[in-house]
Amino acid sequence: MISGINSAHEALEKAKRIVVKIGSALLVEDNGAIRSKWLDALADDIAALRDQGKEILIVSSGAIAVGRTHLGLGLKSLKLEEKQAAAATGQIKLAHAYQSTLARHDITVSQILLTLEDTEGRRRHLNARNTIETLLKLGAIPIINENDTIATSEIRFGDNDRLGARVATMIGADLLVLLSDIDGLYSDDPRKDPDATYFSVINAITPEIEDMAGEPPVGYSSGGMITKITAGKIATDSGCHMLIANGKELNPLMAVANGQKRASLFLANTAPQAARKSWIAGSLKSDGVVVVDDGAVKALSKGRSLLPAGAVRVAGSFRRGDAILIENQSGEELARGLVGYNVEEVALICGKRSSEIEKTLGYEGREELIHRDDLVLTGLKRKKG
Repeated sequence: MISGINSAHEALEKAKRIVVKIGSALLVEDNGAIRSKWLDALADDIAALRDQGKEILIVSSGAIAVGRTHLGLGLKSLKLEEKQAAAATGQIKLAHAYQSTLARHDITVSQILLTLEDTEGRRRHLNARNTIETLLKLGAIPIINENDTIATSEIRFGDNDRLGARVATMIGADLLVLLSDIDGLYSDDPRKDPDATYFSVINAITPEIEDMAGEPPVGYSSGGMITKITAGKIATDSGCHMLIANGKELNPLMAVANGQKRASLFLANTAPQAARKSWIAGSLKSDGVVVVDDGAVKALSKGRSLLPAGAVRVAGSFRRGDAILIENQSGEELARGLVGYNVEEVALICGKRSSEIEKTLGYEGREELIHRDDLVLTGLKRKKG
């Protein structure tokens, strides 16, 4: 968690990994056309932030809004299958628009479509996170949207504010930026009450703060302040600060970063890594056990990952991404974490060097049984050095 910040522009200045959520109302005209001039200006902002060494992810709405026009569906209320068809058409045009505008800055984009299950299920969560991490390491910007072509009402996020928060939580982002048609949180709807109080910094999302959320605006938007507050709770509880900023004008990110425009800052109440470790330690049941040697015990105590070479034997029934215990040879619990291989694969590579994984399993897997980011010490104290 970035600390010592007191304003929106400081949050943008200090954040290293930022998720930017863009709503349909900002990106798409009423006739279904993409606002290319606005998108070009946003791409310029993103390029500027990247030049400062920041990693950027984009959670973008707009596929249904774009696709419905090209399929001749107009502005009528759509059935589920019509929404899915519109998303299938619009997503192609949306991805091409991002690709074209960011190519002006020699930035590679990638497309990731997620469902609620991809962020809630442990294995799919791990797969999605690893894919996103790899893309970021390779310098690409992930363009993320809900997979509307297959999602049903029972398994939908319902809006991309919450999707943005889930993604930020998944990849340990420092900051979630919700670009909206309003510049932050007010005590009441400022469109109805010109005397409504503006909040520049929100230290905690209390019931009083939740009560300030009004109804969503008419149009393509499915969110409104209600979903933004919900997203804020998800993000801040996971160690990620959140901004609500007005995105209607050109270059909205730089306007906030330069202190030219205000935005409401919701402060996180824990660090991203601390929140993730707490989740692993306290809310996941164990599906198996891996027993480790004294060398691995020493490495774990220094905050290192668990490698196959340190594993002695394995028990249980688990698959990649499941939570397992780590025990010493006396049967004492040392740690727990999310394992990178199935139980059968762990049994085969126990005691082997990471360089031998490909020869043993027939494919080049990850070097660690459990990466240190997915591991928390529960019965072993962390040592320095």
